Amino acid sequence: MRSTISRRNLLRKGGEAMIASSAVACGSSFLNAGNATPRATKGVDYYQKLGVTPFINAAGTYTVLTASILPDEVQAAMALAAQQPVNLNELLDASGEYLAKRLRCEAALVTAGAAAALTVGTAACVTAGNKGAIVGIPVDMTGLKNEVIVQKTHRYEYDHALRNCGIRFVEVETMDDYERAFTDRTVVAHFFNAAEGGQISREDWVSVAHKHGVPCFNDAAADVPPISNLWNYTQMGFDLVTFSGGKGIRGPQCTGLLLGRKDLIQAAKLNNSPNSNTVGRGMKVGKEEIVGLVAAVDWFLSQDDAALEAEFRQRAERIIQQLQDIPTVETKIFIPPVANHVPHLLITYDPDRIKITGREVMQRLREGKPRIELNPATGGGSASAGLASGQNTIVVGVWMMQPGEELVVAQRLREVLQGALTG
Repeated sequence: MRSTISRRNLLRKGGEAMIASSAVACGSSFLNAGNATPRATKGVDYYQKLGVTPFINAAGTYTVLTASILPDEVQAAMALAAQQPVNLNELLDASGEYLAKRLRCEAALVTAGAAAALTVGTAACVTAGNKGAIVGIPVDMTGLKNEVIVQKTHRYEYDHALRNCGIRFVEVETMDDYERAFTDRTVVAHFFNAAEGGQISREDWVSVAHKHGVPCFNDAAADVPPISNLWNYTQMGFDLVTFSGGKGIRGPQCTGLLLGRKDLIQAAKLNNSPNSNTVGRGMKVGKEEIVGLVAAVDWFLSQDDAALEAEFRQRAERIIQQLQDIPTVETKIFIPPVANHVPHLLITYDPDRIKITGREVMQRLREGKPRIELNPATGGGSASAGLASGQNTIVVGVWMMQPGEELVVAQRLREVLQGALTG
């Protein structure tokens, strides 16, 4: 009896054969590729393709200027991490354990920037791991503590990162104010590490809060170097501390560190991506960035504070050498006391002899080739680097320059200042 094969069976068997054949071919190709010398892929210059002009960073680690350049080791680690998938929760757990050991604290979490760390850290204190509360904040605050004590001089443009969790701020100025501010609704005592004012020290802030059984949160986003600050504040007693990953640590711009008590870090994880329906769900950090920040911490811990400062001073000195013979120009190397605690170059001049303002100098350099960005404190602008300046002041942040770029900056500054010289 002649067997019959239906068209459906034929197609099915043929399809299976094709899949098997393709799998063998792909597997063979994959194995061969693994044994062969990898072929370098030439990247497309999308800055050029999109019409966006890069610049020499003579400003610093400002977010709007895309912060820092990743060291080669960090770039390589991220590129390798991009080639394979992993379980994101496993990676967050493993990276947190590794970072906690390296940074001498109980626990750590990689976040989507320091501001995201402020949000999920505050959420941790508010919700204390309660799943119903995690879903409810910031709208439903029933039964939750939601008062955050802060020094009046520590209010800043990152308040919103905490207010996302449904809290309200209680401002204090004196120690008496602080002692009296604690109520049964107090959830956090918040400290802005780079604040230029405030009557209450870090140590007193921690001591009083702990006396009342309230956790302390320190926003130290821009406060490395020195390297030791990565553990100084947790060892001082702060229950949560955040740092930006993309500033002095030289990690990916979209990363941050949340360091501190194990129970609070665990609660922060519950409020964070990849968990759905949480205040931190949109604050996603990918596998490449997590690995990149871990690699950046390793790189940063291998550096030396004195050597870094010496290099930055040398860059500033090279610029000074090119400007010292311009009439009325005076230069000074200055280190801000807390945030961005690295050498900056301050340049002043007589505006009656050099007829240009600092802001005009900044614009000339921005419009030139190559494009150069000066520190925003130039010309009396933002003093967020801890640098007060006037209209006839130029502030150069040398620490994010690439080797040799200080000579280009020096030449352009000389051209612009000499061009405006009269008499």
